[in-house]
Amino acid sequence: MQLSARNLLRKLGVASAIAAFAACSGYAAAQSEMELPDIGNPAGAYLTRNDEYSVGLMIVRQLREQNQIIDDPEATEYIQSLGSRLAAQGPEVAHHFQYFVVDDAGINAFALPGGFIGCNYGTILTTENESELAGVLAHETAHVTQRHIARAIEAQSHQTLATAAAMIAAILIGAVGGGAPAIEGGIAAAQGLAAQQQINFTRGEENEADRVGMEYLSKAGFDPEGMPNFFETLSREYGYEEGLIPKILLDHPVTSDRIADARARAAHMERPRNLKDSDDYALIRERLRVLTAPEDFDILGYYRKRLETTTPSLADQYAEAVALMRHGRPNEAAEILEPLVAQHQGIILLRAALGQAQVAAGQIQDGLATFARAEKLFPRNVPLTVRYGESLIKAGRPGQAHELLLDLFNNVEPTPRQIELTAQAASAAGDPGDAYYYMGYYHIMNGNLPLASRQLELALAVPNLTTVQRLRFQAQLDEVRGYIQEQRRENHGRVSGGDGGGQLDFAGPSGDRLR
Repeated sequence: MQLSARNLLRKLGVASAIAAFAACSGYAAAQSEMELPDIGNPAGAYLTRNDEYSVGLMIVRQLREQNQIIDDPEATEYIQSLGSRLAAQGPEVAHHFQYFVVDDAGINAFALPGGFIGCNYGTILTTENESELAGVLAHETAHVTQRHIARAIEAQSHQTLATAAAMIAAILIGAVGGGAPAIEGGIAAAQGLAAQQQINFTRGEENEADRVGMEYLSKAGFDPEGMPNFFETLSREYGYEEGLIPKILLDHPVTSDRIADARARAAHMERPRNLKDSDDYALIRERLRVLTAPEDFDILGYYRKRLETTTPSLADQYAEAVALMRHGRPNEAAEILEPLVAQHQGIILLRAALGQAQVAAGQIQDGLATFARAEKLFPRNVPLTVRYGESLIKAGRPGQAHELLLDLFNNVEPTPRQIELTAQAASAAGDPGDAYYYMGYYHIMNGNLPLASRQLELALAVPNLTTVQRLRFQAQLDEVRGYIQEQRRENHGRVSGGDGGGQLDFAGPSGDRLR
């Protein structure tokens, strides 16, 4: 894994660029006929890709610490898979895209610097098909591939350092507290009166993100009509709420012209024949409905009513089983899931849910056997392996869980939840050194290097380490300490800005294999 953090506030205009970018995210601004420069314009001279990654990681860390990200393995795997399918249609870029689900019922999605793209669960619930959801992610993906942040820096480089500092604080506070509208309000308060030129620039960015995003959508095999269809949903939802959004940064919500323009583009694009939503789309949408349902909402009654039909949908049956498990009735959930697995043997979500239900119901051997069969058929599937690891720990087999999760860690880019569970398994298996080490890696992944350093120090303090462990822990700690020192030097102005150097490769899935 690669991390790079620069002293961004020393570069005038960085935060104002992020402000302009945040303002244009989430389908907020209207289109414009303004011509934009090509990707290869000099904007990159102001903000390197490493800088963009550092800022994005900082914001994601704040979101995670405030529990604003839904850390559900199944939902995370799905949204990442869908987003990666779209990102693969764009130009090769230096950073890796990371997609995540935000714990917000509002209809919105946003792109952060460095390829971090969040999608509110409310957006997923509102979409009527997978092409609409893909259209949302395609639009945000295009914001990143077109480097709109760097362009905004070029346009807004006259901002003062004080204004930049205030704005970046407003962005973080807004991101944690209330999503894009709050971010926009915080920026407006920090920035004061904005030039009309900036507003026009964000309109142009929206227009370009629509155009490029629809190309990604079509090339990835989705219906290009998905984007204008969802535009209409946004228009119905927010068409009369213009007064609630700071006009200082936004012109107005989605317009009829923008919808018409998107439909005109879609008409000239190839539409896939016999297009069908993936099974996972409907299952994840209903799973999120269950996971985010308020405690006072009768979610079981909701699905009982929906299932009063001769042809109940697979997604509703799955969701009822998930709801039963959340209400402490795993036996009933297993009864629903067993025939579904037999009928739909290729759907991993069903197998993982059945294994969980069986273990929760006390059917330990049956549950572990369900997971073992699924793992053999679908090796190294992240949510399946995570659920299997959780069940092994519950069954008193932490050593087996540790071995299983370590294999996943070494072969598939880990998620935060996966790393935490690996640490838990190592601890339960009586290996505190590795447990501290994994938690150190968890903090590296989230950009908190001081906490990572502390965890690695604790790992080295564990008695009776093997020689391999001690060497690995010390090497990792040396890297982290060295990078912290580099950051401090930069913060004191002793290292000048440059080409985005100082990048570190931390050991893990992209480096040395762990043992």
